[in-house]
Order: sequence, then C-alpha cells, then structure tokens
Amino acid sequence: MITYGLIGYPLLHSGSQVYFTNKFRKEKITGRQYKLFPLREIKSLTTLLQDHPDIYGLNVTIPYKEKIIPFLNGLDPVAKKIGAVNTIKIIRKEGPSILKGYNTDALGFRNSVNLEDHKNALILGTGGASKAVAFVLKSSGIKFLFVSRRIVAPDIINYSDISKEVIRKHTLIINTTPLGMVPYTSSYPLIPYAWLSKDHFLYDLVYHPVQTEFLKKGKTYGAKVQNGLQMLYNQAELSYSLWEMEVGDNFPENE
Repeated sequence: MITYGLIGYPLLHSGSQVYFTNKFRKEKITGRQYKLFPLREIKSLTTLLQDHPDIYGLNVTIPYKEKIIPFLNGLDPVAKKIGAVNTIKIIRKEGPSILKGYNTDALGFRNSVNLEDHKNALILGTGGASKAVAFVLKSSGIKFLFVSRRIVAPDIINYSDISKEVIRKHTLIINTTPLGMVPYTSSYPLIPYAWLSKDHFLYDLVYHPVQTEFLKKGKTYGAKVQNGLQMLYNQAELSYSLWEMEVGDNFPENE
C-alpha cells in the first residue's frame, strides 16, 4: 500500500483526507491511502519517514510551509521563487530517500478565481500561503500589500493602517490566515468591513466552515465572496499528479 498524507499541526481543520479517500473510492484507485500526520515539531519528519517507509508523498500545511524547506533535497523552480512548499514528492530508491518540494497552492489558487476585475489587493497574513497568493497576483499584474499584526515593512502594513482610502483602493481582499477556521469559527480578521462595497471581492483560503465570519461580514456590506474549497480541490489534484508521475532524481539541490 502506497501512503500519501498531510503534515502540519494540529490538523483539526483539514479536509484533505476526506477528499482523497472519496477520490480513491469514486475513481476505483487501489493500493493508495491518505492519512493525517500531525507533527508537533517539524524535525519529527525524519522519524515519520523512517517509521513509515510506505509514504511516497506529503502535503504540508500550517505552520510548516516555510519551515519544511531545510529538510528537502531540492525545490521545484516555482516553489523556490515562492519560498514556500505545500507538496513533497518522496523518491525511495537504494540509499537515503530524496525529498523534492513543490508548491501547488499557487496554481490551485489561480485556477479557482477570476482576478480580471481587480488592480489592487490586500493579502491578510504573511505566512507560507500568503507567498503563493502573492506570486499569483504579481504574475497577474495586480499590485498588493500584505497586512500583518506584527511586521511592518515597505510592502507590509498593520491592520490599524487600513483606512477608508486603503479599503476603497484595494477591491480584492484575500485572507490567508487561519482566523475563522474550525474550531475557532467566531474569529475573523480585524478590517473595517463597513467600508466595503459591491466592488469588493473577499476570498478566504479557509474552507471549513464553508462560510467564515470574514465572508459573512463581507456579504453584509455587499461584497462578493468565495471560500478556499475549490483551491483545496485544485491543489490536491495537482499534488496527486506529481506523486504519481515518474520524476527523475536529478534536480537542483537546495542552496
């Protein structure tokens, strides 16, 4: 049995196991299973792979999309540009296993949303998922600012800096934080929702619950909204294709 799975912590929110289990059943795919592997520390990855020689691919979620990189033998060029990994292909031959990192979040996000009506965006959060979103926006010609509770930099503002003018200019607002995710469904990003309008589009990478407080508040003020469920499906299919594809082990080493 070949095992694929998800690492992160605590994994209470993930729909990946359900998705893949249903996929394998519906498509009559045998010899494959998908499991959740909650890791309290990323360094436990080495032991996990030693104890489970049947693991040939992993997805990576909060909080390890950036922390995983030093544990990999190489990165796909897109993952290297983004600086975050959410998919690992494990090549097991004679000798030590070879781990290659990919980012399927970026294409998963891009293929889930229409960005044509927007020129400026706010990205809420500065974690690994935000980097994939930023990569897509940049390639689409959309200017953006990150919003953080702690960090302030030329391209990063604080939530307290979001004025009426900032909201009106940035009609695309993307939540890449875990705020609102099960089990903390009452939480939401602290932006001035009252200044939203029908010209705004709120996209939440959170998909469990399907309608977060962030999206509910956006709808209250006329904004269009979308959750991250289609992005989950898209990136999952991309991950599976990478795992099943014959990939050579001659790829660039990490710098």
